[in-house]
Amino acid sequence: METIYLVLVGFLFILAISDLMVGVSNDAVNFLNSAIGSKVAPLRVIMIIAALGIVFGATFSSGMMEVARKGIFHPQYFYFSEIIVIFLAVMITDVLLLDLFNTFGMPTSTTVSIVFELLGAAVAIAMLKAISNPGGMGMGEYINSGKALAIISGILLSVVIAFTIGAIVQYFARLLFSFNYKRNLKYFGAIWGGIAITAITYFILIKGAKGASFMSGSTVAFIKQNTLLIIVGSFIFWTIILQLFTWLTKMNILKFIVLVGTFALAMAFAGNDLVNFIGVPLAGYESFVAFRDAQATDPDMFLMTSLTGAVKTPTFFLLIAGIIMVITLWTSKKSRSVTKTEINLARQNVGYERFGSSLFARSAVRWTTNASQAFRRIMPNKINKTIERQFDQREYKQEMKTLGQDAPYFDLIRASVNLVVASVLIAFATSLKLPLSTTYVTFMVAMGTSLSDKAWGRESAVYRITGVLSVIGGWFFTALSAFTCAFIIALLFAWGGFIIIIVMMIIALIVIIKTHAVHKRRSSEAKKHEEIEVINEENIVQKSADNIINTLNEVVEAYDETMEGLGKEDLKILKSVYKKTTEINKTSKRLKDNIHHTVDELQEDSVETGHYYVQVLDYLREIGHALNFITSPSLDHVKNNHKGMIPPQIEELGQIKNGLAEYIKECNVIISNNDFSKMNEVTNIQQNLLKLIDQNRKNQIKRIKRAETGTKNSMLFLNNLQETKNLVLFILNLLKSYRDFVIYDNKINGK
Repeated sequence: METIYLVLVGFLFILAISDLMVGVSNDAVNFLNSAIGSKVAPLRVIMIIAALGIVFGATFSSGMMEVARKGIFHPQYFYFSEIIVIFLAVMITDVLLLDLFNTFGMPTSTTVSIVFELLGAAVAIAMLKAISNPGGMGMGEYINSGKALAIISGILLSVVIAFTIGAIVQYFARLLFSFNYKRNLKYFGAIWGGIAITAITYFILIKGAKGASFMSGSTVAFIKQNTLLIIVGSFIFWTIILQLFTWLTKMNILKFIVLVGTFALAMAFAGNDLVNFIGVPLAGYESFVAFRDAQATDPDMFLMTSLTGAVKTPTFFLLIAGIIMVITLWTSKKSRSVTKTEINLARQNVGYERFGSSLFARSAVRWTTNASQAFRRIMPNKINKTIERQFDQREYKQEMKTLGQDAPYFDLIRASVNLVVASVLIAFATSLKLPLSTTYVTFMVAMGTSLSDKAWGRESAVYRITGVLSVIGGWFFTALSAFTCAFIIALLFAWGGFIIIIVMMIIALIVIIKTHAVHKRRSSEAKKHEEIEVINEENIVQKSADNIINTLNEVVEAYDETMEGLGKEDLKILKSVYKKTTEINKTSKRLKDNIHHTVDELQEDSVETGHYYVQVLDYLREIGHALNFITSPSLDHVKNNHKGMIPPQIEELGQIKNGLAEYIKECNVIISNNDFSKMNEVTNIQQNLLKLIDQNRKNQIKRIKRAETGTKNSMLFLNNLQETKNLVLFILNLLKSYRDFVIYDNKINGK
């Protein structure tokens, strides 16, 4: 019996390693966002600093491990076998949920997931105990309701607190420094740096010291007794040092603050969130050791009273966990997907918005706009002008435009506020042994600072707010999913025993492999979109040619598959081609949404270039629409089991399909070679295609007269003919626009 439970504890540690890897992929955004978004240093330097912070912070997390042991339920009322079931259900659920969220690039909360998983699994086992023993304890008595509610309340409250404090601090920081912060930095930079680093020192060293596994009681007591001295000394020391460095080396103080803040936040993350990954396996290991040392023989009768006491986690375990987290940080591609979501919502520039708009977002923007205008009316004009001057972004935007692709998403002032405020809040919660969600805090601080910085202007506010609401909604979905899944899995384990546990382990492995494949595909698509979007003065013609050729190749492939699926009434083919058509439309929409940014990158005298580029995109968009109006009705027709195409219709559509393929092939040859001498030949092919379409339309009218086809069949056939005609016309117009584009480009470049 002891051997079986030793194997199960081994499973817990295997899951812990997997959870560490999955969890860091999710939470890397928390401490990398500000440094990467502000491009404070090369990525390698940022990663090294974050890695050091993780390893150091891991040793500060010992005190947090009590949350997994007794923070959610009363372990003294559960038997050893029940505790192991709870912990296994929690770890399997955690790995699956976090991996799923990471795959789709959504920042979820490891703290929320672990808390609600512990709660769900504990409630499931408590319910079984209460049912099996009607005269005993009630289900609620097994749960540590007071502590659980305090943890959950702290997590939810952190959303409001983090957003509010981030917004307030950023507002005053911007008033002090403005967007042209370099001119004021030499006067206030050292003081700002002294305050920032002192705050980090206080909350991480002084407040976090009592949770450190390597600090003796006397050291902790000394720090506690000399708190004020350390704070004052730290402020004076850092202010003087930073001012001297500014004078002697021309060092950018803000870069130093951001890098120190990255270290601090990575350290705070490891100190607070390590319990989310290894707290449960360590509690399971301690349970097994207590069971073994007591020489107990029946795991169903051995109460886990030992978990109620204070246990200091060995530094060795914490360091090993820290090292695994660092390795994952360097190797995980999923962490970059999650980071991208947050940076896009906080970026200063306007462009493609990942999220749409919502009623709440539109109402919130309208209300805040009205409130802002009312506030301006009651404030003295002089104060309004001063505030406007400090928030004037014209010079900053011009500088960012000059930097081009090397421009940061936001500046160092905002990055430093993000890091300092987030690390202070997280470290303070750690000192209170509250597993505050680092995801909630860092995300909401970043959103608060971006709001104060007017990154959410009227061009993007509704989309950014909808994005924030989507992420917060994901967090609440995490809580519900975590509780439900852990509850169900714990019940399955309790009823099915060791066999069900093995089955669930296999299922978890399969799901992780599947989600990895999905993420790889999504990453490939995202990389393709990024390559499309990098358009500037030098490559705009070539990029346009590449986009046209790729789109036309996809069009001919999609059209061919649509006609095949329609002729065979194959729903699988039509569903597949509809997805492809949707992607073609997304790509053309993405390009069109970025027109403003692309044209802005062009030279002042490149009006004609911009005009031709916009014209090309217009025709690409129309081609996408025409194709969609063919594939979508065809899919609906077959999906609704309407009468299929008759042989003459299939033959006529096949002729058009072949003609369209030849037409697009010739167009692509002209575009690839930039040789427009064959334009007349392509025009002749177009005219023949149009005649064929007109003839097929007449044939269909005759079939209708002879009652050979039904209403739905005729409507679809005639629709496809008309949209194919539009497709043929738009393609030649696109080719002509590209020809004019190339001729103009050759003219201005003297080719």
